[in-house]
Amino acid sequence: MKYNGPKNRISRRENTDLGFKTAGSKAQASLLRKLNVKPGQHGTSKRRRKQSEHGKQLREKQKLRYMFGVTDSGLKRYFTKAIRMKGNTGQILGQLLEKRLDNVIYRLGLAPTRASARQLIGHKHVKVNDKLVNIPSFQLKKGDAVKFVSEKSEKIPYVQGMLENTNIIIPEWLERKKLAGTIKVEPSSEDIEKQVNMRSVVEFYSR
Repeated sequence: MKYNGPKNRISRRENTDLGFKTAGSKAQASLLRKLNVKPGQHGTSKRRRKQSEHGKQLREKQKLRYMFGVTDSGLKRYFTKAIRMKGNTGQILGQLLEKRLDNVIYRLGLAPTRASARQLIGHKHVKVNDKLVNIPSFQLKKGDAVKFVSEKSEKIPYVQGMLENTNIIIPEWLERKKLAGTIKVEPSSEDIEKQVNMRSVVEFYSR
């Protein structure tokens, strides 16, 4: 089941900005000020129960699924697919998540959050290789081109706001020209690894 409660509560619990709020917004600034304070009435308490190894692995798994907006069963399916492929399971899992259409829209800086990217896709504003795709989890591959279906889609206020934002850092595996983007090479899991210990996630599912 997907979590539909307060997003800042999750980020504070995981002590990580999971990208729920638009970068540079007042909401994100508020989150960053409180990031080290756990949610709830005991959030400021200095006493912390020692966390087990399984507990640490669970938290990393939860961070990963919240970050990409997938369910527990959905993330497990990605893991099952990754473990069947040749190579480092953690890296492959990261690549599969990175190549989701909603994540690529977000990474290209065409939407302020992954949730807003999912909304764009669900409302049929996005094309992949000139074909309309309205499935956020659609798996892209090297060479795939992503763009909006029409000028009307491009004029959505927050899309225009992203175009005017000069602080967006686009990953090296992607290329953007105006409001269109292409997957140049296979993504790395480097951006994910900055926030989530992928080895712990693999260990959690390998028990």
